[in-house]
Amino acid sequence: MDLVLSEEQKMLQRAARDFVTTRSPPGRVRGLREQGGFSRELWAEMAKLGWLDPELPAGFSMVLHEELGRGLVAEPVLPCAVLAAGALVQGGTDAQKKEHLPAVAAGSRLMALAHQESGNRYSLDRVLTDAEKADGGWVLRGEKQQVMGGATADWLIVSAATDEGITLFLVAKGAKGLSVERQHRLDGRDAAIVKLDGVRVGADAVVGEVDKGLPLLERVVDRATAALSAEMLGLSNAAFDMTLEYLKTRVQFGVPIGTFQALQHRAAKIFVELELARSAVMLAHAAIDDDAGDVAVARAVSVAKAKCSEVAMLVAYEGIQMHGGIGMTDEADIGLYAKRARVAELTFGDAAFHRDRFARIDGF
Repeated sequence: MDLVLSEEQKMLQRAARDFVTTRSPPGRVRGLREQGGFSRELWAEMAKLGWLDPELPAGFSMVLHEELGRGLVAEPVLPCAVLAAGALVQGGTDAQKKEHLPAVAAGSRLMALAHQESGNRYSLDRVLTDAEKADGGWVLRGEKQQVMGGATADWLIVSAATDEGITLFLVAKGAKGLSVERQHRLDGRDAAIVKLDGVRVGADAVVGEVDKGLPLLERVVDRATAALSAEMLGLSNAAFDMTLEYLKTRVQFGVPIGTFQALQHRAAKIFVELELARSAVMLAHAAIDDDAGDVAVARAVSVAKAKCSEVAMLVAYEGIQMHGGIGMTDEADIGLYAKRARVAELTFGDAAFHRDRFARIDGF
């Protein structure tokens, strides 16, 4: 398998990098974290570029999310277009797809997947939220936490326990019994606590099959994890470039600190780790595009996420150390990358979780 970008992917990479550099420099995060949310204007521009298409091939999604990671772009492409709308792509009915997917691609509809609960760590099958049949529909009760993009979502896809398994349900913002409370994350991005107190939905709200939502949820989260790994690769490369530039310009004892052999060795180690991470990310997205099967995709995704989780934190912490005292200040962009790296590391499973998952897949 050739792990190289196609000409079309290179074109997208150049366009996305130019856009992110011009429209969303890393420092923009400071303003957004105070205001909360994201820029609707920038979201509309991204929609016009076709970046919000839920059916974007994985290889192109990889390129896009790497560039979004380089600029710490806070707009909810991952939680909306990849995670929530991805559930409709993978398991939605024709009517659900027709109603929601064009609106998501156009930037006029925001969606979020509510699956994480208190105490379930990264397990997708531990669901306490309950769904009961009633009057030809369903009644949902429970609480979801850390719902990415949940505070601004127009629609939610909620996982709930049914008689013999897990089922996914579409729930509209404003539904009676639904409450959404914004959470403040370390990286300043949008998340929410979602409470369902007797929320009623119709039979047509089921995404996929009743009681068979777990395989669908696993498939969707794997694809989102691959995209997040690409974002982590992008932010890691940007943080490394920033650190290298500082090593070249910061003078100590009359010479640039980049001439110190100890710092050169540390930078060389980061470079090697970044190249390994890139190969793992490209392999995961290639497995998705090649329809390699759920097991092969899960295996490749766990390798990518484990590697990118370790590398992102290595680059972030080494970057702060090499920046010295200034790296600890809020004015230094390297700290923004470290905060995003930490949140991304813990999203969809950290390195330890994915190493264990990889071992279990291989029968250990």
